[in-house]
Amino acid sequence: MSLIGKIAIVTGASRGIGASIAIELARQGAKVALTYSSPESESDVDEVLSKITSLCNGSAAIKVLADLKDPKAVDKVIYAALPAFPTADNKIDILVNNAGVPHHETLVNTSPETISSVFDVNVHGTIRMTKAVIPHLRSPGRIINIGSIAARRGATGYSIYCASKAAVEGFTRALACELGPEGHTVNVIEPGAVETRMLRDMPADVLEYVKMSTPLGNRCAAPEEISRVAVFLAGEDAGWVTGQTICVSGGLEMI
Repeated sequence: MSLIGKIAIVTGASRGIGASIAIELARQGAKVALTYSSPESESDVDEVLSKITSLCNGSAAIKVLADLKDPKAVDKVIYAALPAFPTADNKIDILVNNAGVPHHETLVNTSPETISSVFDVNVHGTIRMTKAVIPHLRSPGRIINIGSIAARRGATGYSIYCASKAAVEGFTRALACELGPEGHTVNVIEPGAVETRMLRDMPADVLEYVKMSTPLGNRCAAPEEISRVAVFLAGEDAGWVTGQTICVSGGLEMI
């Protein structure tokens, strides 16, 4: 597979799944704009940039500080990526909506402000980023949303997080219908537990239950096991795949 000449945006790319996807896209030759949400993440995103630079394969990357809770952040991302990677038609080929925040708390104990904060990133940020990219999306474009099996599995303390990820799944299917006539594909990857910093917010007993409920190896996934699926969806071989929920969970969830 080759993504040489492709321009990609990956949100939440400073670490974890987002960082892994950005590196794998670059490994296939893509030029990638990496977003990160706060100055505290800058050293992490610099490490990702360094790994991409070391590939020496014609790929390239830039970093963009953009907190997707801010409605104006999406335009900042677009207008950083386009001049950094100029093309004849000034277009973007791939959008990976990975930025997200976890939340573990029962509904009755969750404040309205927290509910808004989770949805601002997980749902509104995804929608706003996608809307901003569409006018610049070269056909056949690729939009890849990173969801979670939480969209399909209920768990105590995850009502808000589950709701946010279910919204992304529904958004993906409807948008695939809207953008299909233009030749664009839209899909959502739903990982199970992945070895990232986000796991630190998961109670130990819940994490152990998740591992033991995962048929493939009773373990969590490595980020690379998710990013390889994203890279497939970004390529030509996935041109007839759209509107799909692709569960990458080692069998924890079987759709």
